[in-house]
Amino acid sequence: MKKAFRKYHRILGLIVALPIALTVLTGMFITILREWPLGIEISSRFLLKIHTGEIFHLQAIYPILNGLGMLGLLVTGLSMSGLFGRRKQPTSKDLH
Repeated sequence: MKKAFRKYHRILGLIVALPIALTVLTGMFITILREWPLGIEISSRFLLKIHTGEIFHLQAIYPILNGLGMLGLLVTGLSMSGLFGRRKQPTSKDLH
């Protein structure tokens, strides 16, 4: 089971890497530009269009796809972690 989740996690990670990276980086950059005037001539509006997916005409589904991708990574990652696995019952060997 872990092997299957590892496969899905790897594939899903490759698919959502670019959209999530764009969302994170543009969100950070917008905040930096607004809070610390660095003299960089990049429009916050342009960055916001990338951040929301509007530049790709995906603004209606981009956040949903990002969220679903992150939830998928969360589920597969947690399932591989073993946090929610069954505990082994101690055998007589383990007690001695």
